[in-house]
Amino acid sequence: MITILTRAWLLLIALSFATTVFAGVLPEAGPVFVTSVLFLAGLKSRIILSDYLGLRDAPTFKRGFTMILIGFLGLALLLYALPFGM
Repeated sequence: MITILTRAWLLLIALSFATTVFAGVLPEAGPVFVTSVLFLAGLKSRIILSDYLGLRDAPTFKRGFTMILIGFLGLALLLYALPFGM
């Protein structure tokens, strides 16, 4: 039987592997690459918040942290896109 933490750990390894493979295949992909890496970082952050910090049992806090995370990742993407005039 796989526990929640073991499942979270396996998902984090899989997402980290996907990020590594993606970075090796498309390092010059520009905005698509950056958006994908930020999306994967967001997924990994949600797993850590939900499973390791126990926010799965506190939906209000989980929603709040998710909004902060979306705002932070959106700001990072915006700062990346500003020099390109997107």
